[in-house]
Amino acid sequence: MQQNQPALLLLEDGTLFKGIAIGKIGTTGGEIAFNTGMTGYQEVFTDPSYLGQILIMTTAHIGNYGIHTEEIESDSIKIAGLITKKFSNGFSRAAAADSLQNLMEQNQTVGISDIDTRALVRHIRNKGAMNAIISSEILDVEQLKAKLKEVPSMDGLELSSRVTTQTAFEVCPDEPQLKVSLLDFGVKKNIVRCLVERGCHVKVFPMHATKAELDAFQPDGYMLSNGPGDPSVMQQSIELVKEIVADGRPVFGICLGHQILGLSQGLRTEKMFNGHRGINHPILNLKTGKGEITSQNHGFVISKDSVAANEQIEVTHVHLNDKTIAGIRVKNKPVFSVQYHPEASAGPHDSRYLFDEFIANMNQHKS
Repeated sequence: MQQNQPALLLLEDGTLFKGIAIGKIGTTGGEIAFNTGMTGYQEVFTDPSYLGQILIMTTAHIGNYGIHTEEIESDSIKIAGLITKKFSNGFSRAAAADSLQNLMEQNQTVGISDIDTRALVRHIRNKGAMNAIISSEILDVEQLKAKLKEVPSMDGLELSSRVTTQTAFEVCPDEPQLKVSLLDFGVKKNIVRCLVERGCHVKVFPMHATKAELDAFQPDGYMLSNGPGDPSVMQQSIELVKEIVADGRPVFGICLGHQILGLSQGLRTEKMFNGHRGINHPILNLKTGKGEITSQNHGFVISKDSVAANEQIEVTHVHLNDKTIAGIRVKNKPVFSVQYHPEASAGPHDSRYLFDEFIANMNQHKS
């Protein structure tokens, strides 16, 4: 890539930023969002939940520690585009395999640097979520405005079908103790790893699998994964999860899986003014009274009003910044879910105990 090639960032409300091209030379559109994590950019960029989003990283330097072959959460970069203040083409980490620039080029990821990210994040925080477009090949603002109108809204957009596995596959530890059928809406690799580390033989199924297919594996429990897009339009998945909950076996939902679980039980979801994205979000566990620092990535949330009106649902966790619903449980059933990422990749490990609770539920149900 030519050094210091100009690039433009145009927001849906007409706000324009000028910067320097990073990654692939090209044009990309999506919903603009910001992540407050200081580390873990490679895990973030490869998280399937970010599909369709142009991501601002609020930490000042990105790319400085390169990339590592094991620090990936899927088979490729999933963000639609990247915005940074300072971007490093070189890297100093001894264990790094390559530069972030090369990874972005290999994955056809367009980005822009030398942007005042503090001003940009403040603008989005005040104005709310909106679409944006980055280009390092079209520098005519009127042309970009026309292209930006073609970018679909995240509200009402189904994206999981673009990241779910196409065929079922299994991951098994040396001495399996339990079997888990995992419904893949865009699963992160570390969720599977956390289950396998705890003795689970995991079979990952495409999101359009049937209950009969999930049950043919003879699972001790079901995992509902994270993923991108608006959960309210995923009617087939909502009906499938309704069947799964009625089965009576333990269920654990994460992020999009949490939202779909809620919808299957008659709750509602709503688009947030600004989502939660970062590795420093404070959560209160209402059962223990303990706080947790968590990794989060979501732009939709379960409606508090719909939970209050449903006697079968208990709130187990709340987000301390805005009091949004962060965890629920179905009363009288071994079924629970959280809005955040207990596999913590990237992020703190405060919430890994949730996998242990899932294991305990399966052991209790099995006995």
